Amino acid sequence: MAAVALLMAVMVVACAEEATASFDGPAPEVGKAAPGFSVADTNGQTHSLDQYRGKWVVLEWLNHGCPYVKNHYDTGTMQALQKKYAAQDVVWLSIVSSAPGKQGHYSNERANELTQEKNASPHAVLVDSSGTIGRAYHARTTPHMFVINPEGNIVYMGAIDDTPTTNADRLKTARPLVDIALQEAMAGKPVSVPASQPYGCNVKY
Repeated sequence: MAAVALLMAVMVVACAEEATASFDGPAPEVGKAAPGFSVADTNGQTHSLDQYRGKWVVLEWLNHGCPYVKNHYDTGTMQALQKKYAAQDVVWLSIVSSAPGKQGHYSNERANELTQEKNASPHAVLVDSSGTIGRAYHARTTPHMFVINPEGNIVYMGAIDDTPTTNADRLKTARPLVDIALQEAMAGKPVSVPASQPYGCNVKY
């Protein structure tokens, strides 16, 4: 009986989280223009998508309190991708859409400390406390990934890989969907898996 009550409570919480995730405008689509934005990072510098026209851009929705995100950072898979593509002049923007007071929302100072502690190498960590960017991209989970080509169009959106897990060992055999999409697209080839179901924690709007 207690187990049933606990299950119902979990379902209520899950439904409540889903109910708060309302999005603005049509959902983004592969092959279409990525929604524009202009927002400050954790150092107070403003970034807009337009300023990176002509470059490849990766958007990563981030919440360091999320077990799925922690798994990728604890195993180093996310940092390895950031470093690999930074070396190829790809602009990697981590975006925190957690609202103030909710999991994943930190002061700019603490966010910068976490970037250093995790040995992460994003181009910038963008502060989207209002959830404006997240809702424009219909970002549902952390992580939720988008790859944008130099023309400003989305070429991949979805999960970082094909293995929804918080188990470090299982990541060793995961198919790295974002890595594959970047390799194919930057080589001028069609992206073999241009969209996938994102997995992780709900974005804490």
